[in-house]
Amino acid sequence: MAGGDVEATAALLPPPAGSEAAERGPPPPEDRLGVGYLIFFTLGAGFLLPWNAYITAVDYFSYLYPGAPVDRVFSVSYMLSCLLPLLLIVLVFPKSSARARINTGLALFTLALLVVPVMDAVYVKGTPRLYGAFDVTVAATAACGVADALVQGGVIGFAGELPERYMQAVIAGTAASGVLVSAMRVLTKASYPQDAAGLRASAILYFIVGIVVMIICIVCYNVADRLPVVVYYKNLKRRAQKAEVGGGMTGSAWRSTLWSIVGTVKWYGVGVVLIYGVTLSIFPGFITEDVHSEALQDWYPIILISAYNVFDLVGKCLPALYLPENGKVAVAGSFVRLLFIPLFYGCLHGPSFFRTEVPVTILTCLLGLTNGYLTSVLMILAPKAVPIHHSETAGIVIVLFLVTGLAIGSFVAWLWVI
Repeated sequence: MAGGDVEATAALLPPPAGSEAAERGPPPPEDRLGVGYLIFFTLGAGFLLPWNAYITAVDYFSYLYPGAPVDRVFSVSYMLSCLLPLLLIVLVFPKSSARARINTGLALFTLALLVVPVMDAVYVKGTPRLYGAFDVTVAATAACGVADALVQGGVIGFAGELPERYMQAVIAGTAASGVLVSAMRVLTKASYPQDAAGLRASAILYFIVGIVVMIICIVCYNVADRLPVVVYYKNLKRRAQKAEVGGGMTGSAWRSTLWSIVGTVKWYGVGVVLIYGVTLSIFPGFITEDVHSEALQDWYPIILISAYNVFDLVGKCLPALYLPENGKVAVAGSFVRLLFIPLFYGCLHGPSFFRTEVPVTILTCLLGLTNGYLTSVLMILAPKAVPIHHSETAGIVIVLFLVTGLAIGSFVAWLWVI
């Protein structure tokens, strides 16, 4: 038999028992028509859309509650209420169901988004200085934070078990939610009069769109779990778990496994903490409350927020074109981003040219671009640094680092006021 015939015949035979190919089984199925990518992109957009809806409606909330530092209060409320549940999820991970967490979180998001339009319809009715309603609104942002912990931790962990493109889809989706809400804010500002009625109609629209997207996300998540590519990698995970002696999923064995995972991904996590500590110390509070333009007036913060969101999306899409093999450069870049703090400080107290629209806009675009690219690289690479059966946990640990960075940044943001 000719050599080519031998190779062709061998290719048709099943792999030998015990071989690597036999362990992995058949090759992974294709993501036909990109349905899986689109679903994970939608889920990524979904778990940040409630937060974006609240901060984008800041004009209306500032009208309702004059004198209240709305952006900064929302940030602290949201981030702290997200951080604590994430800690619990990491500690009790072996006993918790990802499906239950994600579906519960999406339902809680929907309820929290309903609070503002329902309360406005039956109580507030566009009337300012009802500060009891402000307390309820802050509580609703806290509920969104809890929902974020349930959904974001679960979805990032879910995507961490799959090929890199699905994590990139989730991260790009988070940026797309910001672009969507910014586009809505520009359109509503241009379409509605900037009086109490116009601000109220705009805000209600943001929340209604958010509710619709949450319902779509509930459907998408429960479809995603049945995709052939997801089933394939879940089966790989189960085989890897069976192969691990003791499973490492209970008691002291789990704690040892957890600390091993944290040790493996810690530098990715440090990079993420720095990225979001810097970003949230500046965005949105500094951009919406501390810089001003006589020429652009109240369009100025809207333009800056939109510029940030667009460049954040661009940055989060770039890893689809180039993804470095390791995260060292991204971690180093997260340290370099600390320079944004003195640069933005210069926009408040530096030379007169630095306090004009051009430097502020350029810095805002760079803030978004670097936030997007570095976040995406670190979030994609971290779950791949551990075996597949620990990828979900690694993803949740990285989200814990991320929210820690957000919480730090939300507190540092108050220093601009001081």
